[in-house]
Amino acid sequence: MTKFNIQNARFAQRVKDSFERQGFMLHLGAQIESIEPGLVEIRVPFQRHLSQQHGFFHGGLIGTIADNAGGYAAFTLMAVSDSVLTVEYKLNIMAPAHGEMLIARGRVLRPGRSVTVSQSDIFVLRDGTEKLCATMLGTFMTMVDSPDQPVS
Repeated sequence: MTKFNIQNARFAQRVKDSFERQGFMLHLGAQIESIEPGLVEIRVPFQRHLSQQHGFFHGGLIGTIADNAGGYAAFTLMAVSDSVLTVEYKLNIMAPAHGEMLIARGRVLRPGRSVTVSQSDIFVLRDGTEKLCATMLGTFMTMVDSPDQPVS
């Protein structure tokens, strides 16, 4: 496991608090399963309203939780006065996401002062077996001295 420079001892609580302010994640039924330095896992149980016409998890949902997992993985390494914002990401969907649970595991590949690169692997859980269905490579900006709070 990569050793990262931890700038905020309360990074896990900070990620949870930020995640809980995302109304969209609440709407999707997404939950954070684990938080470690440079690593975040998000899970979404299957619900019909999250599917596309074939009954698979929708690609938009796959991209959404991939982005969140990669972004929050980057956020775990940021200072208490900073926040995170997605600059860009590339998503490759490799197999239909047909199953009971969608799992995104984001991990930091390279932290930086102004940008961090993360990768998220997205798995679908079906009958107790995980299958890799997508991968995302993302770039996330450190918003220095910008509180992780809603803009008024």
